[in-house]
Amino acid sequence: MANFTTPEDGSNLRLNLRRTVTLRWWLLAAVAIAVSSAPTLLDIALPQLPMFAVVVLMVAFNGYVQWRTGTDEPVGAAELFGQLCVDLAALGILLYLSGGAANPLISFLLVPVAVAALSLPGRLTAAVALLAVAIYSLLMWQFLPLPVADAERATRLHLAGMWLTFVVSAAMIAWFVARMTASIRERDTRLAAAREQALRDERVVALGALAAGAAHELGTPLATIAVIVGELEREVGLDAEARRDLSVVMEQIELCKGIISTLAERTGTRRPEHVEVVDARVWLEALRARWHAMRPQAASRLTIAGGPGVPLIVTEATLEQALINLLNNAADAGDAEIEVRLAWDRATLTILIADGGPGFPAEVLHQAGRVPLPARDGGAGIGLLLAYSAIERLGGRIALDNPTGGGGRVRIELPIAQDRTTTGAT
Repeated sequence: MANFTTPEDGSNLRLNLRRTVTLRWWLLAAVAIAVSSAPTLLDIALPQLPMFAVVVLMVAFNGYVQWRTGTDEPVGAAELFGQLCVDLAALGILLYLSGGAANPLISFLLVPVAVAALSLPGRLTAAVALLAVAIYSLLMWQFLPLPVADAERATRLHLAGMWLTFVVSAAMIAWFVARMTASIRERDTRLAAAREQALRDERVVALGALAAGAAHELGTPLATIAVIVGELEREVGLDAEARRDLSVVMEQIELCKGIISTLAERTGTRRPEHVEVVDARVWLEALRARWHAMRPQAASRLTIAGGPGVPLIVTEATLEQALINLLNNAADAGDAEIEVRLAWDRATLTILIADGGPGFPAEVLHQAGRVPLPARDGGAGIGLLLAYSAIERLGGRIALDNPTGGGGRVRIELPIAQDRTTTGAT
């Protein structure tokens, strides 16, 4: 039998196989109770020995299947199809021994068909349905009749059996369908998240291409500005304050040149193996110092709050750029001092960036990281999109909120590199 299962369907089939095992246990328990109690409660003589033999074989079979579902071996649609055929064969034998098609429990043949319809491809489902119809048809003229002499009593028993069959079948099918529906919703949620991640990554790649072009084009105007500033610095009549201002302008030009050079080198060339494992405290202090060189008017305070030993984290250029974007957004939000807090536990490093501005607008809280936001939202559009992408790519997460004390706050969580720490003091 060919395997109709694709690798991505394997986990769903394994879940369905486990649910089928549970249904089979319930059905076997119901059959065992019915076979053992029918002669006493209903005064109906049944061939108990062969019927119990079938039940014992199915118990052993279901025990093996349950063990099989606990292993790491792949599960295919053909395997579930074969098990449902075994179930139909066992039910057919039990029904043959207990009245055939006249037995009200004949409707139990629909349970494997329902499981197949919810779990298997169309061709295999059709095969299970045809097998159930064939067994039902065969039981209409090949069976051992139930020894019930009173026709009125036989009718009452048949109606009671039909009611019981309906209740049990409805409960089993409803349970299985409810579990399947929950699995489908969960899968749809994962697919939606994956599609959203793919779209975000596509936007980031497009922004990277634009950034490479912008880095190439900005080199010429920056060089022109540097030449003009150099000529102004050589002017004899400039006072000391003007020369200090020109010195600051030249320093900022050099910073811009360095950023553009780094961007041109790294865009499209950084691979995962180029990440670095660094001391989290040293890395954050160096990053904050570099940011202050670009934003000398901004003020920030770094607080360290963690356990013994400073953790190591995995960093790359995009993570550094993400934090600089977030610090820039915090500085743009207001003139208050920015609070940067570094903390960690055994597995996670947390960086909090809090500003004294008006807080994040509702649109930013709702859509940040999904799409670029308009510049009117305080410049938190493309920067946040890139920050979300960079942090999530390293296995972290980012969250925005407006604390009760006012302002806006960004919470960044990053995994600690192999749970290692340095022994430096905190």
